[in-house]
Amino acid sequence: MSPCEVAWFSALCDDDYEFLGAPDPRLQASFDHCRNIALTAESSGFDNLLLPSGYALGIDSTAFAAAIGPMLKRMKLLLAVRCGEMWPPQLARQIATINQMVGGRLNVNIISSDIPGETLASAPRYQRTIEVMELLNQILSGQAVDYKGEFYTFKLDPPRIAQTLNQRVPLYFGGLSEDAREAAAKVADVYLMWPDTLPAVEAIVADMTARAAKYGRTLKFGYRVHVVVRETESEARDAASRLLSKLDDSEGEAIRNRSLDSSSYGVRRQAELRAGAGHDGYAEENLWTGIGRARSGCGAALVGDPDQVLAKLNTYRKLGMDAFILSGYPHAAEADLFARHVLPKLDHAPLTF
Repeated sequence: MSPCEVAWFSALCDDDYEFLGAPDPRLQASFDHCRNIALTAESSGFDNLLLPSGYALGIDSTAFAAAIGPMLKRMKLLLAVRCGEMWPPQLARQIATINQMVGGRLNVNIISSDIPGETLASAPRYQRTIEVMELLNQILSGQAVDYKGEFYTFKLDPPRIAQTLNQRVPLYFGGLSEDAREAAAKVADVYLMWPDTLPAVEAIVADMTARAAKYGRTLKFGYRVHVVVRETESEARDAASRLLSKLDDSEGEAIRNRSLDSSSYGVRRQAELRAGAGHDGYAEENLWTGIGRARSGCGAALVGDPDQVLAKLNTYRKLGMDAFILSGYPHAAEADLFARHVLPKLDHAPLTF
């Protein structure tokens, strides 16, 4: 197997806890707190760092990327942008500027978002997303743009900084709906998925590989999942249970509903995975869905001792995963645990395109 990319997660969207559903002011999203997670991830040896984006939650990912980038010497940044909120030429100039600041180590995670306060049906929203991705690819490659789409019509030269860099920035993208899958197959570089059972993961990889081939393209694949790793399986399961020990179910539901993507196809699938799990919350061996009781989106964790978590990750690699985006609670502490117990045993390196 080729080396896999291993990324960590900086909790920009108010998603850091010692006990899920019990907010702790010390762990609330702020520049200082998220900077500390980023520096921990770099010193621990991770290859990349996801900077999530939520309109109503936490702090802005693009502003944070510009601030943290010059502090990092090696690790890449995976900047999440909600494309419904951004005007493509302006976004391209921001990305090109940050990419210069970090020496070409910027990747972008495209989120097919609505404009805040407006709702667009799935098909047109994903068409708009495709157009944003196509425009970013052209502008960031230093190409002049003569583009006529359903949502954007531009005829313009790229900004000077994009011409100087002449470097297309890799686009990571996820979504389970038919429209999302087609958008990824047409334009994305890395298709991201949330936790699921091994047969479901295998089926998604096969489907997306076939879809991309229709367009004469190939995709890399990424897997976003939480981790709870301890020296023994018993300790890991106890740590997972402890995370939920102060959770009020009504608060957990409120947290899930606050997310703007709370009704998406992917979120519904995470709820199905949770509903189909055993009484202990495990959907399959070492895949625990309890995390999803207190957050929207990625709702499961790999729970086990170092060898179990490593084996699970390597199984995903055999199914086609090229990259992992990991997180845990609290984020800085779990990053350190994973880095000490598992990361040295993984053959890993940043993705190349």
